[in-house]
Parts: sequence; structure tokens; C-alpha cells
Amino acid sequence: MNISLSKPVLLMASLLCTVAIAQAQEPPATAPAQAAAPLPVPAISWEAPPLEPFTATYQALYKGKEAGDATMKVTHTGGAQWRVDMQVVGRRGFASVLGLNLEQSTVFEKQGEVYVPISQATVRKGLFLGKKVSGTYNWQAGTAQWLGDLKKERTQPIPLQPGDQSALLINLAIMRDARPGSQMHYRYVDVGRVRQHDYQAAADTENVQVGDLSYNALRVHRTNGGNDETILWIANGVPTPVRILQREDGEDRIDLRLIEYQGV
Repeated sequence: MNISLSKPVLLMASLLCTVAIAQAQEPPATAPAQAAAPLPVPAISWEAPPLEPFTATYQALYKGKEAGDATMKVTHTGGAQWRVDMQVVGRRGFASVLGLNLEQSTVFEKQGEVYVPISQATVRKGLFLGKKVSGTYNWQAGTAQWLGDLKKERTQPIPLQPGDQSALLINLAIMRDARPGSQMHYRYVDVGRVRQHDYQAAADTENVQVGDLSYNALRVHRTNGGNDETILWIANGVPTPVRILQREDGEDRIDLRLIEYQGV
């Protein structure tokens, strides 16, 4: 699975009054017509997309250069259970060498409006590296644990809290929760780590050009990522982000831009 707010402005005006001796002898001035109050600006109409199966294809850029492609897929596996998969494939230049070959998946249950992770898997491939990790969210025991190519400290059980999300589920949760001007808070529990993820949605939409397509999209960015920025743009009626940008130290790193999506 990164907005500046307008600073309040204090307007100060000085009132200059001129008193004429003859004013008392003149007829009172007619009061100027009162300006009509401005009409309220209507709130942006925003409707979260329902959780439905889809397949989305992205163009993948690495440090601003075309590097490959990515696919995000949501599948209903039966009953309350679902699965979300993301595959990023580096096909050009150093992208394939430096690890831009990633497969992630999360099996989860939809309990009301809450997405509850059940299991997670990550496979990363590269010329000089490779990593395979799998994890289980054991809600009965109240712990999550990962096994595989990890440091020892990241294979220890992690106490679970209600609402914990995997990386991919945070993307889906943002699609569900984001509204113009809203703040979102998630506890990331994935690959043996726990982090707080806080997001801010812009107050208004902006035009986002993705290839030959143009979207009126809402910008959502993580506010507590430090030098690692995550920015998503989501569009009304589209079930997946139209663009996902990861930046490090102020520079673009991985940039996924939606090419097409379709229901399954």
C-alpha cells in the first residue's frame, strides 16, 4: 500500500472620522445599501468507493524515469474474506537490479466497515538480494508474527490492537476514509514492525495528469513519515489511487501512475 494549510490572517483597519462644524446643520446622509452576504461555498461532493473486486495497472517510475509496471488486485475469496495483492516489476535499467521487483499480499476480513488483516506475505527479488517473508495476525492470541528473511528482533510476536493494518490495507482504508480536509490515523503492523501512520487530505481537489488521462483528484499525504514521504491521489468513483508516490530525502523514488482499472 504526503498540504499546506492557509495561515489565519488578521485584518486590521483604522477608521478616520472627520467632524465638520456645519454637519449638524446638514440633513443626515442616506445610509449606503448593505451588501448582500456571500453565498456559502458548497462542500465538495465526495463518495467513498465500495469494496469491490478490481484489477488496476500502473506505470512504474524509478527516480523519475520509466522503470516497469505494477498491478494492484482486490479479490473476494468468499464470505467476509478478501485478498489484496500488489506486484511491482522493474523492467528497465537499474530498477530490476536495485530491488524494484516486489510482490505483496494481504488476506483480510471485512467486518462491518473495518478491514481486519489475517495474513501477509512479501517477496522481493533483485540481482544482489532476495527476501521472502510471511506473517500471521492471530487475533485470538492477540499477536502478529513474521517468519522468513528478517532480523531476529523482527520475528518476535507483536501485540495486536483493534484497527491494526498491513501496508496494503492502509491504501484501501484511505480509499474508504478520505474526505476533503480529513485526517486519518492508522497503526501499521507489517513485516515485524509497528509504526503510526498519520495522513492529511487536502481541502480541495486538484487536476492530476496521468498519461493521457486527467483526474480531478484529492491529494492525501502522510504527515509523520519524516524523510520518507508517501503521497496518494484518489479520485471520486475510482476504487484505487490514481497515483502513489514515495519520496526519500525530498526526491522522488517510486512513482506509480494508474493506466487502467477494471472490475473483476
